[in-house]
Order: sequence, then structure tokens, then C-alpha cells
Amino acid sequence: MGKGTQAKLLSEEYDIPHYSTGDMLRAAIVAHTSLGLKAKAFMDAGQLVPDDVMIGIIRETLATPEASHGFILDGFPRTLPQAEALTQMFKDLGIADYLVINIDLADEEVVRRLSNRVQCPNDGKIFHRELDGVAAGGSCPACGTALIERADDSPATVRARLGVYHAKTSPVLGYYERLGRAVTVDGGASIEEVHHQITHQVNAPGAS
Repeated sequence: MGKGTQAKLLSEEYDIPHYSTGDMLRAAIVAHTSLGLKAKAFMDAGQLVPDDVMIGIIRETLATPEASHGFILDGFPRTLPQAEALTQMFKDLGIADYLVINIDLADEEVVRRLSNRVQCPNDGKIFHRELDGVAAGGSCPACGTALIERADDSPATVRARLGVYHAKTSPVLGYYERLGRAVTVDGGASIEEVHHQITHQVNAPGAS
């Protein structure tokens, strides 16, 4: 339905890895890397993982051979300082060709979609009640674990998160537009049409 769905489709079409911040954090923690252990300490204390730690985890991930032929970065950056740090990281890693995809969607549609999500607490996979035919308390299609409704997907919480998005994340789009790196697609269209819009932009001459 949203960025995660589109990222998965792009990953399959271009045969490149899809990295979400959550997945990278979990992988670093499971691998017991020094940055993963630092991140876990903050998370166990109920605190946000600091930008420098998250940037370090992303740097380690993007420096692997797996990412050497392209990748999709999902859910980062979310603030202007993160965007500026990512730009510097790309320069350090020699990553010169990239495109930022902004999937535009009305706030109330965002609320409707996110409040229909449920999650598997075992592996973190997210499912949609309508699309996947699942419900909170029902079995995960992948592993059978009882699905849960995340507290941050309640309508009130989603609206609060949208407020934070407009205040802190919207400026990130302007930053990348000034760099000539951002394109916007209509997120209200069908999954197939949104995917078509994105691939059209990615394949356009001079896109990166």
C-alpha cells in the first residue's frame, strides 16, 4: 500500500536489496556489532537511537558488497540533519547517483491505511487487514504467531505522527528538491500505477 510495498516491488524488479531502518537496526543488534549494542542500550532505555549511531549502522550496511550494485533505503532520512549527514556519507562512499521518491498522500488516507495495519511480533513483518485478510489476534501468514495492533498505528497516534512529519520531515523534501534529486508520485493511485510512476521516474534520462 505504501512505501514498504513499493520498496519491495522495486527491490524485486531491479534485483537490489531493500533496507529499512528497522531491519538494519534489528540486524545490527542480532549480529552484536558495536553500533548494534549501542542502539540496543538506547532502545532498552526507551530512548530514540541517536542520529550518529543510526548513520553508523547505515554506513556499515551500505558499505557491504550486497549494496554495491544499488539499494533502496526505506524510512531514512526523516529530518534535515539526517539528510545532510546522509549526503556526506554518500560522498564518502562514492555514491553519486541516487533518487529520492516522495509518495504523496492525503493525511486522512494515511490515517485510514495505517490504522488497518497489524504486525507479527516475532519477525516484525507488517500486514494489512484488508489486503492480506488478517486481523489482530489472528495468525501470522508467515510463521503463525498471533498478530498484534501496534499502539503507534491508532488513528490518534497516526495524526500526531503526521504533525511531526509536516514539521520535521517535509523540509527534507525541499532539501532534495534543491539538490535536484527528488521526484513526487501520486500515492493515491493503485499499487500498480504508483509502481509504474516510480519506475518511469527511475528510468527517465538524467533521473540520477
